[in-house]
Amino acid sequence: MSVEQPLWRALTGYRILAVLYAAGVFAWSYPEYSTPVPGVLFLLLLGGWTFATLRNLGSADRCTLRFLVTDIVLGLAGILLTPVVDGHQQVGPTLPSIWVAGPVLAFALKGGWRWAAGASVLVGIANVVERGMITRSTFHNMLLVCVASVAIGYVIEVARASERTLARALRIEAATRERERLARDIHDSVLQVLAMVQRRGTALGGEAAELGRMAGEQEVALRALVSSGVVPEPGRAPGPAPEPGAVPGPRGAAGRGAEAGDGSGAAARTAPCDVRALLSSYAGARVTFAEPGAPVLLPGRAAAELAAAVAAALDNVDQHAGDGAHAWILLEDEPDGVIVSVRDDGPGIPAGRLAAAEAEGRMGVALSIRGRLRELGGTAELVSVPGQGTEVEMRVPKDGN
Repeated sequence: MSVEQPLWRALTGYRILAVLYAAGVFAWSYPEYSTPVPGVLFLLLLGGWTFATLRNLGSADRCTLRFLVTDIVLGLAGILLTPVVDGHQQVGPTLPSIWVAGPVLAFALKGGWRWAAGASVLVGIANVVERGMITRSTFHNMLLVCVASVAIGYVIEVARASERTLARALRIEAATRERERLARDIHDSVLQVLAMVQRRGTALGGEAAELGRMAGEQEVALRALVSSGVVPEPGRAPGPAPEPGAVPGPRGAAGRGAEAGDGSGAAARTAPCDVRALLSSYAGARVTFAEPGAPVLLPGRAAAELAAAVAAALDNVDQHAGDGAHAWILLEDEPDGVIVSVRDDGPGIPAGRLAAAEAEGRMGVALSIRGRLRELGGTAELVSVPGQGTEVEMRVPKDGN
């Protein structure tokens, strides 16, 4: 809901109360008017107009310029008619009384402080003409209406500018999240397949080596495209998100990631899912999985994304820790969250290697692991000591979705 909607509703209520107040003042002072009949006709017209146009004050779109002009002209007419009805100036307030501030405030809500200033000046001139001079009370009323309407108009302009800025920030955030999701999907599938084709093609030689060379060139080009920050075009709906639990790429092709995807793909995004069932499929001859004795429950999407992050960590072990490296997965269930640690006994990561890899467009840790955990409100910490292996600790809050 727009921040200005409550102000439109408040203005609607003000106009109703103001027209009732004007009618009450007129009825109370009726004997003191020199020519009351025109006043009665005017207040009947004013009341009918007020209640008939309540819908016009529902929003800025409904409050058209034609309505605003008619509204303020009616108020000015009432002010200028007052000397005819109150010929002896016995009553004091004009026929529309405080109702006339309503059109000025409507100008403020519709067009900002400049429109408000113009409308208040017109009302002030009409009051001076009605009195025939500038009195202290007339000047006080003019100044009060002007200051109030200009202040409200300025607040409305600031609020609208803030809303536009917020909407623009939300669009940028949505585009960034979509870009990161697409980059993760590309990294977890296409890039790893291309890298695998390059390695195996080079090892086989012959025509396979040429195929590997081409795959390597495409991998480099695609990594540059991913790391350049390409985002969906403004206004274009983002592509559909993958099914929760899908873990594409070489690990899926090898069997472990595919099994994890099959196990969680059928789970609802918010239905509780046992993380043990997803991670147990990763266990094998070189991967040891330790789990609690009781179910470790997370919302379906959170469990699937956590499993995908673990798969990405194991893929890094396969690619960088060496053929003889072993990995250990430790699942812990805490009161406020779930912790998964993936540790290997490989050579570790040299200092500065992660930053260099990210600069080269290799987003395995930045997107496939940390990006996933960040979207769930969790964290991923990586500790590596050269010669002593690497450990990735992933934390996900239990309310993650």
